[in-house]
Amino acid sequence: MIETIDLTKRYGSYTALNELNIHVKKGTVYGLVGQNGAGKSTTFQILATLMVPTSGTALIDGVDVTQNPTEVRRKIGYMPDFFGVYDQLRTSEYLDFYGASYGLSISERKKLIPELLELVQLSHKVNDYVDVLSRGMKQRLCLARCLIHNPEVLILDEPASGLDPRARVEMRNILRSLKSMNKTIIISSHILPELAEMCDQIGVVDQGVLVANGSVSDIHDKLQQQKVIQIRTFGSHQEVISFLEAEEDVLSIQSIKEGEIEFDYKGSDFEQKDLLKRAVEAQLPLLSFNQVDTDLEDIFMDITKGVTTDE
Repeated sequence: MIETIDLTKRYGSYTALNELNIHVKKGTVYGLVGQNGAGKSTTFQILATLMVPTSGTALIDGVDVTQNPTEVRRKIGYMPDFFGVYDQLRTSEYLDFYGASYGLSISERKKLIPELLELVQLSHKVNDYVDVLSRGMKQRLCLARCLIHNPEVLILDEPASGLDPRARVEMRNILRSLKSMNKTIIISSHILPELAEMCDQIGVVDQGVLVANGSVSDIHDKLQQQKVIQIRTFGSHQEVISFLEAEEDVLSIQSIKEGEIEFDYKGSDFEQKDLLKRAVEAQLPLLSFNQVDTDLEDIFMDITKGVTTDE
């Protein structure tokens, strides 16, 4: 449904986007994550037909965004990271204005607007002026605006930016509802855990380069070259330490506390299973043996470290 092929955008000698290749299947939620200035908004503006790439191709449902921008605009709903609203309109008037702009009849708009306000949880604000809405409510109203013409694809640039925790949860719930409607959604953020909870696939972009792509678990497994194992023990540590020091796949012992040992391990899951089996057979004083989950922010920092683009 969404595809980019060697998508590149240059400004003189500066490369904002460098041969980006992504593929988003119909009905899935794809998250593009990266630090500010990584190339997310550039990608989204090209997909939304607001910017022409230097080279490469971007397709929405097989339609080239550069060659057929009008057709693409019928298929997409675009929510930029910074957007303007007409403060002196009521929420219903705001949506009515955009519905009319898309050529919807009065009867169609009267039916659709209450449904959209209910979807984005703003039915109780139907007669409120836009300027009195909270930031989270304005974000949801703009999402309703993107849906006014029932697009197949949603391009949402940092929709949860600046929202408080409750507003973030509300936005996630709305996105889940949209996914259940078989909408194809591409969404950006500079916070990896924020996208991990709602996306089927994740792409990590750094300085215009796609440095990782796949499910969160796939990215985690691919990039985590070593694991941290935690053992809880009773009695003396020395017997356990001596056992670990003799193991080839144990890289180093990180910490030794009372009743707890953590160590770096490079073996596979199968080899980890055998390690535990040998420890049990050696009758070591173990209470538990667990792999420590790596923080998603740590993974993000690791994979965006030291990437450079051609200029």
